[in-house]
Amino acid sequence: MNIQSLFQRVENISGKVVLITGASTGLGELNFFDLLLKKNGSSWLMNMRKEEHVAERARELGSPDVLFVFADVSKVDESKKFVDDTIEHFGRLDHLVCNAGIGPIYSIDIEVTKYTPVMDINFWGSVYPTHFAIPHLMKTNGKIIVNASTGGVLNPPKGGFYNASKAALISFYESLRFEVSPKITITILTLGFVQTNMITARYSTGGVGVHIKKDMGSLYPTMGAEPCAKAIVDRVCEGATSITEPRFYKALFLIKWLFPQLHRLYFKIYFSSNYGQLEVEE
Repeated sequence: MNIQSLFQRVENISGKVVLITGASTGLGELNFFDLLLKKNGSSWLMNMRKEEHVAERARELGSPDVLFVFADVSKVDESKKFVDDTIEHFGRLDHLVCNAGIGPIYSIDIEVTKYTPVMDINFWGSVYPTHFAIPHLMKTNGKIIVNASTGGVLNPPKGGFYNASKAALISFYESLRFEVSPKITITILTLGFVQTNMITARYSTGGVGVHIKKDMGSLYPTMGAEPCAKAIVDRVCEGATSITEPRFYKALFLIKWLFPQLHRLYFKIYFSSNYGQLEVEE
């Protein structure tokens, strides 16, 4: 069996059942699901902590059946329940999209309990539903798409806890792919700065944290939401197992691996300037 045959099914998701976590943020904000639905109709279970507008949008784009649930992905029992709800409602599961995540930036000297939600949501919030979905995905030769970050590779300063959660995510799914292949294929997204509310507005931490004084996009090149979403959808439908957008970040990965001192010097210069200063939020 060649590689192309393994991923041929990704090119057409018509009639597939797709479970998405964090459907109202991240990839949702990039219009990822809009574009995917325009390619092929499918049934969706959407886990979100916001209003139902995303589910309504999926219906408008032609999804034959949409079920949305409010759940906390960082809790084992709730993760199990929405996977069970998927099977009970649709009878099967073909694709799992692990998109739930938060992006607060915390200083090392804040109260230690403030760190835990970052790992709970960004890491365990993907691992829990994956654990419960795997038996069902095995039956359908399904697919897992996980939304990681370039932060998990480049490790920029002041984002240690966020970076660690994303690095753990990448490491876990890189290892998992060998355990579940060829029955289940895994696509890991390492996305950089895309022009969404996360980098164009003041950073909301939901608690003690920091505000970014300057647009985060000044640190790295940014990409428009629409072209980013289109690039991701095209690559997913082609069967890619790893996707980095904007693609310029691949060059930064290479610089870090080949010239680590240059990589560290860049961050040192940037964060010693006014552009890299962080304002602590109480």
